[in-house]
Amino acid sequence: MAGRIEDYALIGDLQTAALVGRDGSVDWLCLPRFDSPSCFAGLLGDGRYGAWRLAPVGAGDCTRRHYRGNSLVLESLWATPDGTVRVIDFMPHRDRVPQLLRIVEGVTGTVAMRGELRLRFNYGRVDPWVRRTEHHRVAVAGPDSAWLRVPPGVHTYGQDGTTASDFTVRAGEQVPFVLTWQPSHLHSTPRTDPAAALARTLDAWQGWAAGCRYRGEWRAAVLRSLITLKALAYEPTGGIVAAPTASLPESIGGVRNWDYRFCWLRDSSMTLSALLRGGFREEAAAWRKWLLRAIAGDPGDLQAVYGVAGERGLAETEADWLPGYLSSVPVRFGNAAVRQLQLDVYGEVVDTMHLALRAGIPMERQVWSLLRTLMGFLERHWHEPDEGLWEVRGGRRHFVHSKVMAWVAADRALKMAEMTGLPAPVERWRAMRDAVHADVCEYGIDRRRGVFVQDYGGRDLDAAALFVVKTGFLPPDDPRVIRTVDAVRTGLDHGGLIRRYSTDSGADGLTGPEGAFLACSFWLADALGALGRTGEARTLFTRLVSLGNDLGLLAEEWDPAEGRQLGNMPQAFSHVALVNSAFDLAAA
Repeated sequence: MAGRIEDYALIGDLQTAALVGRDGSVDWLCLPRFDSPSCFAGLLGDGRYGAWRLAPVGAGDCTRRHYRGNSLVLESLWATPDGTVRVIDFMPHRDRVPQLLRIVEGVTGTVAMRGELRLRFNYGRVDPWVRRTEHHRVAVAGPDSAWLRVPPGVHTYGQDGTTASDFTVRAGEQVPFVLTWQPSHLHSTPRTDPAAALARTLDAWQGWAAGCRYRGEWRAAVLRSLITLKALAYEPTGGIVAAPTASLPESIGGVRNWDYRFCWLRDSSMTLSALLRGGFREEAAAWRKWLLRAIAGDPGDLQAVYGVAGERGLAETEADWLPGYLSSVPVRFGNAAVRQLQLDVYGEVVDTMHLALRAGIPMERQVWSLLRTLMGFLERHWHEPDEGLWEVRGGRRHFVHSKVMAWVAADRALKMAEMTGLPAPVERWRAMRDAVHADVCEYGIDRRRGVFVQDYGGRDLDAAALFVVKTGFLPPDDPRVIRTVDAVRTGLDHGGLIRRYSTDSGADGLTGPEGAFLACSFWLADALGALGRTGEARTLFTRLVSLGNDLGLLAEEWDPAEGRQLGNMPQAFSHVALVNSAFDLAAA
């Protein structure tokens, strides 16, 4: 059975990623891309659906583990009665084909080891045909093939659909395993020197991490978050996935299980800000280029979410053969949010262009033309209802956050016109900005309490209302802002953190609860800091950082009652929010 969500570590090669449990089992891996079907799906059930465990015979969880330096090279150490052994897991930055390397290293004594590799392609649905070659065990099914190379002296054999490996390791010895994926029509695989691959991988990660320019008191957490964002970037295109996993539940046993292996426009400006502030201009520029390619076309067809190469068709399906993480069903792949209207994303796109321009990334004339086209569409449609930031499935409404982001679009477009001198209908944009502002202040407030709410005419609170101060829509000393921050803090409280909104009414079209939303809780820390309540902001931020697992990784949500992480893991939104909050608190 899969471990707790926080039990997992992340390794990756900048095109896909694997999750490794404390027990030495790789329970999730999609090949060759983040959004490809998995070859290990034990995370959504158990090892029968694909996993690769490598650990001392009879051992449970490792004694301790850590990343080697500022890298994504994982070291797990087991102390046994017979000795101590280390397993080094990593995925080299890709040359031609993806590889997962596991190096078993004897530290003291002599330790009996066992490996159990169960490959199951197509999300655990397809049992491959396995054959032995001179140096490999080769698993083939349809378009996929996986080649396991083991060193001489390791006894490898088939057993109940599993490739088992029995061996011992002594102090000072290394036993490397190399798993390579490639299309099944290819008949040989490249040879890899594990020691050289490890050295190159460490050099690449640590060389990159040296560019981090945050030097504050939370440097370890910020740098680990930036490394995680780098790991979630699809290097060939610059797209950044929301998470490398699918269908990890927002409530154990619940139905809020989504596929996050795609790129959301709602994250764009916050992601760009985190990368630029962290000192990673190249990644920020690549993310901006991905964004521009993805949204090219009819502005009315703008989607909330795209594939890692800008794909638009991400049909949502349910995998009824998978039992789900701790029986949380349905298990979903793909994401139906592609069919929704989310007007807030226009504001995210324009704000991203504004942030890039302020950072010195030039505004090309063709990009300006695209931006003017987007603004023309938004001018005509900002007053319409939509599904909103949280992609509700209970029907369209006039979400306050969507209107605020329409104001952001007009405000940032005007600022860019002033900065560049490029031709623009500035009077129309100014009129739109004023009209949206007046509209939100008239209809987006619960008059009895004097606070911003989730949607026009409603009374429910929404953590996205904090954007009235985050975006500059209103100054932090405005009484409506102060009341809204306090109302969100108390009305959405969940164990000292906050939910993104109340799920009690079922207005979002779904059943069941969810946990405290970590990104929203970081936004609350930002808002408290903006209001000058720096001590409260720091206390909340420090607690949020402490919720990371032993490796500093954060999922999407937190269950205060059970003290465990929830949702897809690790979550880019959470780590982006951590980075930006750290910089905001430093400024405060």
